[in-house]
Amino acid sequence: MVPVSVVIITKNEAAFIEDCIKMARLITDDIVVIDNDSTDGTPLIASRYGCRVFQKSWSGYGANKNKGIAEARYNWILSLDADEVPDAELIEALHNLNLDKPNIVYDIKFRSYFGKKLIRFGNWGNDHHLRLFNRLLVKWGETEVHETLLLPPGAEIKNIAGYIHHHSVTDIDDFKRKAVHYAQLSAAKYYKAGKKATFIKLYFSPAFGFLRNYIIRLGFLDGAEGLAIARVIYKNTHLKYLYLKQYKELPQTQDAYHSELTIEHV
Repeated sequence: MVPVSVVIITKNEAAFIEDCIKMARLITDDIVVIDNDSTDGTPLIASRYGCRVFQKSWSGYGANKNKGIAEARYNWILSLDADEVPDAELIEALHNLNLDKPNIVYDIKFRSYFGKKLIRFGNWGNDHHLRLFNRLLVKWGETEVHETLLLPPGAEIKNIAGYIHHHSVTDIDDFKRKAVHYAQLSAAKYYKAGKKATFIKLYFSPAFGFLRNYIIRLGFLDGAEGLAIARVIYKNTHLKYLYLKQYKELPQTQDAYHSELTIEHV
């Protein structure tokens, strides 16, 4: 086994997590699952495959990933979501990796799926993320959404062979729900950062994002799924700034924000 701990955060991921864990077991003897009150049997599935499962209150994506890092046995961490599956090439590369330099952070390529269809173009077609790192030097930033790794001075980023296969959304309705959810989280993040919902952000940014995804990055070559992705990303960009604009007009509590915002479906 590789001296790497796999850390997974979960909330009702029974439909996906088994495939993730099966491949992770080929990497390491230490898989940490940080669960947030799943009701669909996710912790039981994880435990059945030998994972160490911890129930933790929800503090945000980055914060809960850091909770998993703290429970890991090894200093090297491979961070996965439950719907992400390492492939055989990546697993082989991990087994051959020299892990004697803690300042190196590894960038891993992704292959993303819309339902069962592999998306080859657009924003999803060239996806990659920093996911393998040493916890002695690197942690997750604890923002509400789109968490990133906090890298120390002198950190060196390297690529590694293989892919993580990301089963991003099951269908268009699933995608729309996630788009609205992430738009809400982004609005809260932007509000705390003092950002404003300008006219350009509300209308030009979504349009430019659509053109970049669908035309410049050739999303149209993915057919109906490519168009669906471009449209929902357009709507997500518009919604997060619309939510931000309404957020500033509401009593500034999270409960008021979630209870009073009314936006039509994507």
